Amino acid sequence: MLILLQAVLGFDNLLYISLESKRAPEAEQARVRKLGIGIAIALRIVLLFILLAVVEQAQTVFFTVNLEGKVEAAFNFHSVIVLVGGAFILYTATKEVMHMIALEEADGEKKPPAPAGRVIAMIVTMNLVFSFDSILSAMALTKNKVIMSIAIVISGLLMILLAERVSTFLAKNRMYEVLGLFVLFIVGVMLVTEGGHLAHVKLWGNEVHAMTKATFYFVIGVLVLTDIVQSRYQRKLLAQKRAADGVQASL
Repeated sequence: MLILLQAVLGFDNLLYISLESKRAPEAEQARVRKLGIGIAIALRIVLLFILLAVVEQAQTVFFTVNLEGKVEAAFNFHSVIVLVGGAFILYTATKEVMHMIALEEADGEKKPPAPAGRVIAMIVTMNLVFSFDSILSAMALTKNKVIMSIAIVISGLLMILLAERVSTFLAKNRMYEVLGLFVLFIVGVMLVTEGGHLAHVKLWGNEVHAMTKATFYFVIGVLVLTDIVQSRYQRKLLAQKRAADGVQASL
């Protein structure tokens, strides 16, 4: 059950790793993914032991905001981590989408690759952000540290294997990179709303509610279905255009 839980909750993390690793030099991308996930898994086990020891303190409010009914919030450590992580993912996804449609990209210019060390650091950091929910969910099933550690290691090994396959698929099918970035954008929205919910944020008297997993997967399903329909429709238009060009050429 824990391995299945880690796999389901790790989907968005896996997508982030696959997209983030593409920023490293091409020859080092596989090593960056493996090393980044390996370090993150080791730190995730450390985080597991820390959370088991201080889970109540992580939920303790240390900062509040009250602006006369406009903004109300009570932040704890958990909510801050989730909010910051979600905001960063939103920034990353938006930046990459804007870079894709920039004019210089159309002229053949490419961004220089980021240093491998920086990419590994980002993968490790965001992996830890994603770890909070998966570890807290696992703690609801069992408090056995050994069982949870084994599940984390196995899920990490599966993530290393799948990260290679997802990255290879995206490299061969560049059109799906945009879909992946928008999925990542939805992940950022989900984390921001979850962080706002954990902090009991109210904006002009309206409480921020966390996006449910059902809503998240429904939106992802709609995005994937839209992309499939759009791709097939474009292929149909291209086929019709080639057929029309062939008829004109024969005349």
